[in-house]
Amino acid sequence: MSITIIYTIATLSIIGIFAAVVLYFVSRKFYVYEDPRIDEVEGQLPAANCGGCGYAGCRAFAEACVKASGLDDLNCPVGGNDTMNTVAKILGMESVKKDLRTAFIRCNGTCDHRPKTSQYDGASTCAIAASVYSGESDCQWGCLGYGDCFDSCDFDAIELRSDMGVPKIIDDKCVACGACVDACPKNLIELRKQSPRNRKVVVACMNKDKGGVARKACAVACIGCTKCEKECKFDAITIENNLAFIDADKCKLCRKCVPVCPTGSIIEENFPPRKIKVEEKSELQNS
Repeated sequence: MSITIIYTIATLSIIGIFAAVVLYFVSRKFYVYEDPRIDEVEGQLPAANCGGCGYAGCRAFAEACVKASGLDDLNCPVGGNDTMNTVAKILGMESVKKDLRTAFIRCNGTCDHRPKTSQYDGASTCAIAASVYSGESDCQWGCLGYGDCFDSCDFDAIELRSDMGVPKIIDDKCVACGACVDACPKNLIELRKQSPRNRKVVVACMNKDKGGVARKACAVACIGCTKCEKECKFDAITIENNLAFIDADKCKLCRKCVPVCPTGSIIEENFPPRKIKVEEKSELQNS
C-alpha cells in the first residue's frame, strides 16, 4: 500500500472523528426537550389529522393539550368526550363534556324544487363556479351541487347524488370535523348540536331575497313570513334578512313550527310519523 493511500485514509478518519465530535456537542447544545406525555396523548387520538380541533394535525393538538393549563377550550371532535376524558387522565386534568355536533346543509333546493334556468360549462368545482356566476337556477344563495364538500370529507359522511342536486349528510358517519364547512363557498353548511337519535328541526334555506323573489326561485325557499317565529315558545327562532334561523341550543324539538311554514322550508328529520288527530282522521275517512 502506497504512502499516499495511507495518508488519505488517515486524513479522512481524522476528519470523520472531528465531525462526529462537533455534531455530538452541537446536538447536546441545541437539544430541544420534548415532554414524553405528548407521545402518550397522541397515541390516544384517532389519528384522523382532519384539523377539526383547530390544529394542523393530531400531533399539534397533543402538544397543545400538554402545554395548556386546562382542556376547556380544546376538543377532538372525532374522538369525542371519551377521548378527551382519556387525555385529561393522562395530564391530570378534568375534561369538560362537550355537546356532540353534526354537519347540516342549509339548502333543500333539489332539482324538483329549484328549476334550472341556465347551463354551466366550466370546471366542476363549487369554489370556481361560485367565483364566476351565481348558479344554474335563479337562486343565488343555494347549493351549486358540484361536491366540494363531498371531496373534503375523509369519513364518507356525505352522499352526492346528481339526480338530487344537493348533497346529503350521513349523520351516523359525520364526526363534525368541519372540513365540509370550510369547503363550501356558499357558507351553506353548519355544525349543529346533535340531538338524541339525530333528530333535527332546521330551516333548510339560506335565501335572503324578499319573499316573492325567493319563492319564485325555489318552491321551498324561506320567505321570512315570521309565522314560525311567532309559533315558537322557546325563542329559538329569529328572523334576519328575510330568513328564519332555528338555534339548535334553544330548540326543544317540539316541531310546532314545521306545519305553520307556508313553503315547507322548515324540515324535520329522524322523527317518528306524526299521529293523525281524530278530526283529521274522520275527514280522511269521509273523503
